[in-house]
Amino acid sequence: MQVVRDLESLSEPPCRTVLTIGNFDGVHLGHREIFRRVVDKAHELKGTAVVVTFEPHPLRLLNPAKAPLQLNTPEEKVRLLAASCIDLLVVLNFTRQLAEMPAEDFVRDILVRKLGVKHLIVGYDYAFGRNRQGDVKFLAEQARVHNFSLEVLEPIRAEQQAHSSTAIRKILQEGRVAEAVKVLGRNFTLDGEVVHGVGRGRKLGFPTANLVTKKEILPRDGVYAVKVKWRDEYYDGVINIGCRPTFAASAPTLEIHLLDFQGDLYGERLRIYFVDRLRDELQFPSVEALKEAVAADVARARTLLAGSQVVEYREYLGDCQAPQA
Repeated sequence: MQVVRDLESLSEPPCRTVLTIGNFDGVHLGHREIFRRVVDKAHELKGTAVVVTFEPHPLRLLNPAKAPLQLNTPEEKVRLLAASCIDLLVVLNFTRQLAEMPAEDFVRDILVRKLGVKHLIVGYDYAFGRNRQGDVKFLAEQARVHNFSLEVLEPIRAEQQAHSSTAIRKILQEGRVAEAVKVLGRNFTLDGEVVHGVGRGRKLGFPTANLVTKKEILPRDGVYAVKVKWRDEYYDGVINIGCRPTFAASAPTLEIHLLDFQGDLYGERLRIYFVDRLRDELQFPSVEALKEAVAADVARARTLLAGSQVVEYREYLGDCQAPQA
């Protein structure tokens, strides 16, 4: 997949462009259905499957107080889109100038002239441009003016609930990571680098890797059963998210204990797949009580994880040699 962050770098529009546009935060099942349709249509037209998105999220500029925490880092979003068999990802820098551009100019100058759109696919509730002028009705009019076709997809639902980034945030804020799979189509994940901690886990008999991540949103504080990917190998594990209240004045941390693992992980990168929540983070009356609780967490995690498989974002649109994500 080609990634373009400056439209001036495109010497000419892509061939027979099939395009969708949006923030696509989370790359959930609703988004994936849009991407599936973009790729199928591009194959049908022997054209180019294109996604246009924005960095930062428009609300970071327009209304920072209401800007949501992002479900994906920019790097994750690129990886997930590549796994969707998209040919070209256009990442537009969301500036004040872009925010104030009339919707007609955006369609004419960017979608038509720069990207050569022949077929546009959007979700049923999509709107863009100054004052959200670019809704579905507007796009239908523009399609007639500029001679491209428009396809509007209805919402993808699970158990009567439309898939949405807002729904995923609520699930994570409540710690219901097992349910996130129903909306994301994969386990919720985060990546990070292992750094030195204070060594309390080792003293308790359960050595931990302390992780630093760029992820903006995390599941609710607590203890979770997880799968951990390191150097293409998967390990069962337990992660504690929170401030370790048994030890006063602790800063928030991510501490992962890999079951039956021995080795030095400092400086390594790990990917964490959240499988299920074990319990809230608690303040224990003593270190011994904490050790007993951690031992119980590990035992329960072994049972939960023994028969579980990581649900990754795997390519199901066709053979595009996309990476796993």
